[in-house]
Amino acid sequence: MKDGVVREPIMASWVRSRDYRVSADHFELPFAPNPERSSSLTHSAGAILAETDTQFSGEPVSLILTDAEGVVLERRTGDPGLRRHLDQVSLAPGFSYAEEFVGTNGIGTALEGRGPAQVFGHEHYVEHLEELACAGAPIHHPTTGKVLGVVDLTCWRADANQMMVAAVSSIARRIEEALLEHTGRRELALLQDYLGACQRNRGPVLGISSDLVMLNDAARALIDPRDQATLLGLVTDALGGGKPAQFSAALPTGATVRVHCKPSWTGGAVIGGVAQIYLLAPVPDRPSARLPPPSTAPRPGMVGKGALWTKCCQEVETHFRSREWLLLEGEPGVGKLTVAKATHLAHTPGGHLRMFDATDIAEEPVDSAAVRRWLDGVREEMVDGRGTVILRRVDRLPDVVLDELTGILGLLTAARSDAEHDGLAAREQDAQWVVATRTGTGPVHGALERLVSQFPRSVVVPPLRHHIEDVRELVPFLLSRLTRGARLNCSPEAMRVLMRNRWSGNTEQLYQVVRKIVAHRRTGVVLLTDLPSEVQATSRRVLTPLESIECDAIIACLRGADGNRAEAARHLGMSRATIYRKIRDYGIVIPPSK
Repeated sequence: MKDGVVREPIMASWVRSRDYRVSADHFELPFAPNPERSSSLTHSAGAILAETDTQFSGEPVSLILTDAEGVVLERRTGDPGLRRHLDQVSLAPGFSYAEEFVGTNGIGTALEGRGPAQVFGHEHYVEHLEELACAGAPIHHPTTGKVLGVVDLTCWRADANQMMVAAVSSIARRIEEALLEHTGRRELALLQDYLGACQRNRGPVLGISSDLVMLNDAARALIDPRDQATLLGLVTDALGGGKPAQFSAALPTGATVRVHCKPSWTGGAVIGGVAQIYLLAPVPDRPSARLPPPSTAPRPGMVGKGALWTKCCQEVETHFRSREWLLLEGEPGVGKLTVAKATHLAHTPGGHLRMFDATDIAEEPVDSAAVRRWLDGVREEMVDGRGTVILRRVDRLPDVVLDELTGILGLLTAARSDAEHDGLAAREQDAQWVVATRTGTGPVHGALERLVSQFPRSVVVPPLRHHIEDVRELVPFLLSRLTRGARLNCSPEAMRVLMRNRWSGNTEQLYQVVRKIVAHRRTGVVLLTDLPSEVQATSRRVLTPLESIECDAIIACLRGADGNRAEAARHLGMSRATIYRKIRDYGIVIPPSK
């Protein structure tokens, strides 16, 4: 601060601190009792920190190393008075000095700005830190550019000078050079092993190190996302032994795998290696060898190549080919109807298709003529036995109507079974396909459970946030559709904002947003200023499908705990510091307490 003027980086940090609702007169820091001290960062920084600490011997200055979330990993100081003061303000191993907890400071502000930061005295947002001065510099991974942590120099305000930021930047560069020396050779060895395994094996292959996870196309397509986290943990544990290993495992979805692990190096605290995964196929419920594999060709009225979306579409297609009655489940707006119609049109474009939407009669009296016509229509279609019948949003039907609908389907199911027993069943390609959709994926009870039991197969249509990469295809597809082919393109800046949204309303919400854009811009380029205000608040980055699933779990636990982060952390089996970091990283808004 000079002549009463606040420096621009400090002002920006104060604004962020205010938005984080950091208190200026007190703070509560999350504590991780066992911070990760065996990472490649701490391994590479150790000798450099020891050498620098020796140079500062006897000086009232503290040398601090943190991880990427601002959690202090190491603190070195030879001055007893400064050490006591740092303990009083919790600038000690295990505590996080991220901006969202402490406000403006050398560590958190360097992380937010991804560059060197210096903070002197009253520039700190929290009053307790005004006697200190600090300078922090982020440490970047030498090949990926990812921020791994921060190295920080902290001293008394009276002893500070402008050279602190130059000194700490030099230390950060030396640590990055050590990282390149230590991890560059290892990552090259891992990459060579991974590529060699992919060439030898057409099945799933994983490449893992402390800072890197690689999955080939087969792994992303064949291993359910719910199983991937478990499998990564098992492989990491096996590689930790430092020698080749083989094991079999049952995964959360019921799949069984055989895993061959081979370390890419031995010795040291950092693990790394390759795993080849062999899926032990379950016995199929019915012969299906005669069915061709699901098509990967585009489906009418539908786009998307994300792994979860593709897997869902292929499962639906498999059930269509065998004409197995199917229940499609998922959140509102995910595209359940779209998938069913597109599958029908892709294979029988001229075939008969009729949809019955429960919302048409959901508010009608159960004995009304409208309800009777609806049920009679379903009965006539089922007796006719042609084409595809879609029963949409069956969860909205009253119990009385659900039970009558169950009776209609039950009679047709029994008749179909008798025909198959007598050898009179229609060929699979001529048989009728019946699809029901419902909102939600949890257990059902009562009348709805009885109806669902008529459908031997079910597929969950993933929410858009679990295949967020498809937004890049959906946006131009919807723009073209709504403008009837006019030249309207989305700018990269606007696309980045759309990609970072959580899309709680899924594809339907995205469609409505694009409609608002098209309402005032028909041609040209969609700019940031064209986006509705509802999509301006975004997460900091695009979440991977696994991260999005984890984010959903954290949100659900926070809601169940009435916003209590400590209780949610206990329920999830993670530390309080971890849930704080993930809330910040995922951009989760804490629900207000009741």
